[in-house]
Amino acid sequence: MPGGIIQLNGHAITPLEPFELEALVLSREDYRFDRGARVSPTDLALGWGPMADPQVLARIDISQSNRWYRWRAEEFPIPRREIETHSANMHLIPANDTVARALKQVEPGQRIVLSGQLVRVDGDDGFRWQSSLSREDTGEGACELIWVEGLSSVE
Repeated sequence: MPGGIIQLNGHAITPLEPFELEALVLSREDYRFDRGARVSPTDLALGWGPMADPQVLARIDISQSNRWYRWRAEEFPIPRREIETHSANMHLIPANDTVARALKQVEPGQRIVLSGQLVRVDGDDGFRWQSSLSREDTGEGACELIWVEGLSSVE
């Protein structure tokens, strides 16, 4: 895919920049009925650095729904900004059947490495979805939309 546009189920997928991350799966949510499910069947909330520390995570409530990842803490175990910049909801587009099968096996608490491309998706019907290109942003539009070319578990 590097540099080229891929056609998938009536969508043009345009690479924006390479992406690779080793992280802990905080939560997962699968989608079948929303508009994005045609290209991205699964979201993973991922944490790295201090947000992969079990002692930190024990003090943070994490949930996902409607393509959003939410966290809540009675008292911050680490600074709020570290939570925001070391965790994110990632919308995943499997690049092939091997990645799709691997994605179906991913569970919360698992360490994974994923690689691919941050992308923009343009549907034939006018649908548009674009990845954030920053780890500094929060809120709407801050999620990564990833064409996943590699996905593996870390022991």
